[in-house]
Amino acid sequence: MTAPTTTDQTAVPSVSPLEPRARFSDLFAAEWIKLWSLRSTLWAFVATAAMVLTSTSANARGDARQYAEADEERRALFRMLGLVPDSFPTGSATMLMLGAGAIGAIAVLGEYTTGMIRTTFTAVPARGSVMAAKVAVVAVATALFGALVGFLSYGAAQAVLSGQDIAVGLGHTGIPRLLLAATLLAPVSALVGMGVAAVVRHAVITIVATTALLFVLPTLLNDNSRLSASFLHMTVLQAWGRIGREQDLGEQWPWTVGGACIVLAVWALVSAALTIFSANHRDQ
Repeated sequence: MTAPTTTDQTAVPSVSPLEPRARFSDLFAAEWIKLWSLRSTLWAFVATAAMVLTSTSANARGDARQYAEADEERRALFRMLGLVPDSFPTGSATMLMLGAGAIGAIAVLGEYTTGMIRTTFTAVPARGSVMAAKVAVVAVATALFGALVGFLSYGAAQAVLSGQDIAVGLGHTGIPRLLLAATLLAPVSALVGMGVAAVVRHAVITIVATTALLFVLPTLLNDNSRLSASFLHMTVLQAWGRIGREQDLGEQWPWTVGGACIVLAVWALVSAALTIFSANHRDQ
């Protein structure tokens, strides 16, 4: 008889050490690299800066030409009212707003349209943390960009105005708050683009919807009544204008800088919430 052989088939459990959870700083660094790895991101920043500076220079040249042809009374009025807004006019703010909105949209659509978002969520299942890091990266990058473009816009305007000896210094009354407003406008607009992209997840519809919210909506409203003026004051462009410029004494329905800051904060917070929490519903 053959002796029965016994085989020990008891499986030794493979114990793998638990991987540490990704820290927010790690997610931030990963999203920062991811943002700048997209070619479209750099081109969007460059194109936006070019449009802003072109708008500022054209506006300053027009005002400098009018100043040269004006009489002394009109020149005095221009020196009193026209120098500060020339450093970052409404046209330049619009270009910055639309460009930053597109940059925010690209940061989200870059992954959703290619399907890479699935890989990202597989690597880091904490979807909310991933999207929060993405929001933080875009907010920081566009805030720095807004500050830089605002300063360059100021320099471009003063270079033109100096030809008529009407340039103003960086510490001139109104210039710092105008630059601050530009710094705030960029990240808020970018977050709006992110929020729309996270909900819509379609490139063309996202750009149309973002443009409508940031640019078209203010043109459809007016300040003929208190209700209409209240809705107008809730738009991003109007809030930027109130923060960056002195109160118009002839305005029928005046409002405060604090109110404008609240408007921008609400737009930013709602857009960030849409970006973060919409990731929990679907991947594409």
